[in-house]
This record gives sequence, structure tokens and C-alpha cells, in this order.
Amino acid sequence: MKLSAYHVVTEKPMHIGQHIVFDENHHNGVWQRVNEKLDIVNDIYKNPDKYKNTTLEHHTSVALRELALEKVRANKYPNYPSRMACLYVSKTLKEAEKWFDYFVSLGRPTFQIVKLKVNGNVFYGNAEKCFDGKLTEKENLILAEKYWENKDSDDSSIMEMLVDGDIEVVEIVGEL
Repeated sequence: MKLSAYHVVTEKPMHIGQHIVFDENHHNGVWQRVNEKLDIVNDIYKNPDKYKNTTLEHHTSVALRELALEKVRANKYPNYPSRMACLYVSKTLKEAEKWFDYFVSLGRPTFQIVKLKVNGNVFYGNAEKCFDGKLTEKENLILAEKYWENKDSDDSSIMEMLVDGDIEVVEIVGEL
């Protein structure tokens, strides 16, 4: 599918004509952070009582969530982009500006908003359905299914758009 989208650039500035590829061989930073947590995720699933009264470290909680999301996606929604091999973008400039302001408010390095031409798969999801990882895989898979089903979203929902394939920067819309 070919479409236009907007991306808030937070890692390093992009340039017009730049191509980004996400597929089964090209992953994003989420993939790297999740893979760094595989040992603790496996330990949590084997020994949930050991972690029962502890607050999970942020990236561990994210890894529990993202692994469940990926398992459900691969099994039931294989045509959707993987959250670990995609670019997170916005459908409209207005949505991108909201994400830009949010990232700046967190103190996250934020450089630009760029317009993209996407030749790949797309998924429009409700970002509010992203969840903190739970201690059991069963709970995480139930929550992951709700995310991918994408029901009960309305105009007040915070939407996210996942895209993969060949992505080209066609315009620098704004810079910080």
C-alpha cells in the first residue's frame, strides 16, 4: 500500500530522499531493547511468584508486552507491521505535532517532523491499548489480542500508525 504519513524524528535528524526499510531482516530500536530482556522475561514466566511484589523495570515491562504483541500479530494478523520492525508515524500533521510536543515535554531529544512516502503495510492502532507487561504470558496475550483487534476506539483516542516496507522522507515539515 502506498500512502503518506508524518514522523516525529527523535534519534537523529533525517534528510529528504532518505530511505528507511523495515521488514523481517530490518528491525527498530524496540526489537533491540526487547531482545536485551529475553533472559529476565523467561525467568518471570517460569517464576512469576519471585516477581510478585516487585515493580518491574520499565524496559522489562515493555519487553513482556512487545513479545506478547508480536506473538499475537504473527499468529493472527501477519499482514500488519511488526511493532519491532516498523516506524511509528502519524496519519496527519496535527497528530504528529501532538506527539512532537509530548516527546519534548518528556525531555526526549526531538529534532523534526518529516513527511514520508510509505510503500508497505500499515496498522492504525489505539496507543492507549498499549499495556504494562504482566507476570503471566496468558494475561499479556489477552491484552495483546485487544490491541490488535482495535475495537472501541473513538475520536478522543490517542492513535498510532505503524508502517513497514520502503519508507522515503519527502519533506522536512518542521525542525526544533
